[in-house]
Amino acid sequence: MSERRRLLPPVLRQLQGDPLGLGRAARSHRSETLRPRTDTADRVVQSVCPYCAVGCGQRVYVKDEKVVQIEGDPDSPISRGRLCPKGAASEAYVNSPIREYRVKYRRPYATGWEDLELDQAMDMIADRLIDTRAKTWEQNDADGRPLRRTLGMAVLGGATLDSEENYLMKKFFSAAGAVSIENQARI
Repeated sequence: MSERRRLLPPVLRQLQGDPLGLGRAARSHRSETLRPRTDTADRVVQSVCPYCAVGCGQRVYVKDEKVVQIEGDPDSPISRGRLCPKGAASEAYVNSPIREYRVKYRRPYATGWEDLELDQAMDMIADRLIDTRAKTWEQNDADGRPLRRTLGMAVLGGATLDSEENYLMKKFFSAAGAVSIENQARI
């Protein structure tokens, strides 16, 4: 674009041959020099959006081992290149300066959080699950009919889990005797 033409207001540029303002008239000097973040990516990784059970395909653009952009994958038969607002904003989730990388635990009556090792946290969860099941197990009802259940724990799956994860949770907690199993996406 010539310097003289660049200085004209957009309305005058439209009158000079772009009446709908969809081509040259809409371009500014700045917009002509911009390049998409995806141009500078070292590689593109295919992924699946983590937010719900739909499983929309994503293209994750990586530069210097850092995610620089996440877009819908047009090759995905599920989403055909589209993402909902949460999926489209997942780059901010990955690169958030307040993202936690450690397990946090707040002891009963404590006023603050402490870091735990993952193995220690998993052991604590397993111990509590086993203890709750043992304390609340109902083998038979008052008439001797078999129950083989516990009402001492409930499970609520979420839309951030995919279908396979929710399926495995349902199977695991059913096998453990839990009756109250629900999914937030269904409520």
